[in-house]
Amino acid sequence: MDLVVCIDGPGGSGKGTISRFVAEKLGWHILDSGALYRVLAIAAIHHGVELDNEAAITLLAAHLDVQFTFEQDKGSRVILEGEDVSEQLRTEETGTAASKVAALPDVRQALLKRQQAFLQEPGLVADGRDMGTKVFPNAGLKIFLTASAVERAGRRHKQLKDMGNSVSIATLSKAIEERDERDRRRSTSPLIMADDAIEIDTTSLGIREVVEKVMILVEQRFPESCSLS
Repeated sequence: MDLVVCIDGPGGSGKGTISRFVAEKLGWHILDSGALYRVLAIAAIHHGVELDNEAAITLLAAHLDVQFTFEQDKGSRVILEGEDVSEQLRTEETGTAASKVAALPDVRQALLKRQQAFLQEPGLVADGRDMGTKVFPNAGLKIFLTASAVERAGRRHKQLKDMGNSVSIATLSKAIEERDERDRRRSTSPLIMADDAIEIDTTSLGIREVVEKVMILVEQRFPESCSLS
């Protein structure tokens, strides 16, 4: 059993936020797998590579020059080929492009070992769509977060509004539904809940409530390995 907490789920289910809080409470490392695919999508666009060119994007993935940093005054930053792409990383356009790139089997395989390398002592919280089914099948705890499409669109709308971007909820709902369908139908590592995962519906729950639920499960699953605060 690996000292990994996998938090999977569709976009907008809250997995990124919950993963950050859980990792902070545990003092464990964190893997935001979605960020890797977003960075790769940005790299493809910067290099003029079509998003369905599997061979070219796989090559980019194998040599991806990316750094994840943290600065006290700026917070978490993502540096791609020397350029700060942190703001571009979270746009809706980048998310859609990342979903297309993530559907390419050879690309997912190219990034697999890079993701697995994030597992280091004392442990790892991994956030994504196939963490528990593909990347860390022996994880000690697997969580699958869900939420209604309406709730997820509302959350994304607020997030984008806070960033100064204006997108209609109707547009977001359509994009979320299309992305969900693409993620579920892809031939490699589709968006499905692992057989041994625990599902948590976050539709009517606040962040604190979800974190508390996850932390209870973590304490039950890793009683000797976790120092909870």
